[in-house]
Amino acid sequence: MDAPNDEKQMRLRYAGTCRLCGSELPARTEAVYERSTKTVRCLTCPASNGVTPPASAEAATIDPGVPGGSARREYERRQAKREERIRTKHPRLGGLILALSDDPQSTKAWDTGALGEERLGARLTELSNENLRVLHDRRIPGTKANIDHLAVTPTGVYVIDAKRYRGRPHLKVEGGLLRPRTEKLMVGTRDRTKLVDGVLKQVDLVRRIVGDDVPVTGVLCFIEADWPLLGGAFTTRDVDVLWPKRLYPRLAADGAYGGVIASVHQALGTALAQA
Repeated sequence: MDAPNDEKQMRLRYAGTCRLCGSELPARTEAVYERSTKTVRCLTCPASNGVTPPASAEAATIDPGVPGGSARREYERRQAKREERIRTKHPRLGGLILALSDDPQSTKAWDTGALGEERLGARLTELSNENLRVLHDRRIPGTKANIDHLAVTPTGVYVIDAKRYRGRPHLKVEGGLLRPRTEKLMVGTRDRTKLVDGVLKQVDLVRRIVGDDVPVTGVLCFIEADWPLLGGAFTTRDVDVLWPKRLYPRLAADGAYGGVIASVHQALGTALAQA
């Protein structure tokens, strides 16, 4: 079958990276060039044909990754850069300035995010077994962004974004009869709807990898938020918004996809490199 007009098989003039699985493609490698996105992909990309066959005993072991690893490294990089800048500008007083001042909020945010991912990821790792396989901190091909956690379970794949925000998550619905209905994710008084958009993009990526035969669910898991004693969890645009203790039983539930857990985990671990 001929390739679509948008695609062209060619020998690469320059080295590139597969937009689906993130594999390095050296110069002069045969690959598919996509004109609309100006990206390339492998000729036989493991992420383009759905789930790979069930993993055999000889299959390469997938490293689950380090929860919060990339966020922790970014925090340490920013912290070290600030310290170097202050000590260079103030050779004699640099140590005192650092001792009496805090990191800027933009740097602290990376520490906060890393802690949330580390705590949730540690518990997911503790719960993992043959029927609950996890991956942490996976790079989204072609970007600097990452997927915090992936859980492959008998009920499908869960794309989990961990957030350590203060305030109460809740849904704000606007519009209705006379104007379009819109849903906003609020945390306290702040509009955090962009978090939902981010998870939906991650879900789309994972669906391209595993195919249509396995359900993929997006989850925003708020750690240390001000959740009410009763109720509190909700769903917006097919993304579940909840807290860790509400999440764990869902991941442990029985379902119809137990037979493909190993192959789905293998496919995701192969297609999505550690961040």
